[in-house]
Amino acid sequence: MNLMHRVGWRRGILALAVVSLLTLAAIEVLSDEPELALVIGEPWEDMRRRSSAVIDPAIPGHYWGRMPKSDARLRFADPQYGFVTPLARFFSVSFDDERVSNVRMSPQVEPLLLDDTLKVVLNLQEQWRNAGWVPIRAKDFPSFADTPQWRAQLRNVNKGGTAYWRAGDKYQLMLVVSRFRDNKRPTEERYLITLGIHRSRGVQ
Repeated sequence: MNLMHRVGWRRGILALAVVSLLTLAAIEVLSDEPELALVIGEPWEDMRRRSSAVIDPAIPGHYWGRMPKSDARLRFADPQYGFVTPLARFFSVSFDDERVSNVRMSPQVEPLLLDDTLKVVLNLQEQWRNAGWVPIRAKDFPSFADTPQWRAQLRNVNKGGTAYWRAGDKYQLMLVVSRFRDNKRPTEERYLITLGIHRSRGVQ
């Protein structure tokens, strides 16, 4: 092996080691984030035991809701239709007689710029497609895409966007993106994402 080959081989090994360390660091950061890991319809206490984020107990015989004690990401723990969101500051989980009833959240910790908003939304949609979710009501509410038409629609404060997805006959979700006036950054275009998940109601 000549000198140039040795240098190239060592550089390749070093680059591989750096990539491996960065990957491990990213995994560690993600695993350290508080999460609510849940399935719609399961016992509330099963969610609490599985989750690293803290959330209060349900109230027997009541329909109500709780919020985690900190920012948290959602890990939808269905073995077939699972997905993971970014950290959320607004995150509300409802219960019905001590069972998880539905979820309403914004998968972000602050209003986002349009580019970042689309990254989050398109990543979620890709996870859903890969897990077997399918768009519904797509004629009137098409799935989000990074196109000039979608960007113009989202920038319109009177329009925004909404999409609906379904997981077999088990779950449905609604994804909404809307323009938001952020008083901390009044000159910037910022956006809110809202995600709602509940049992399927058979909507086509």
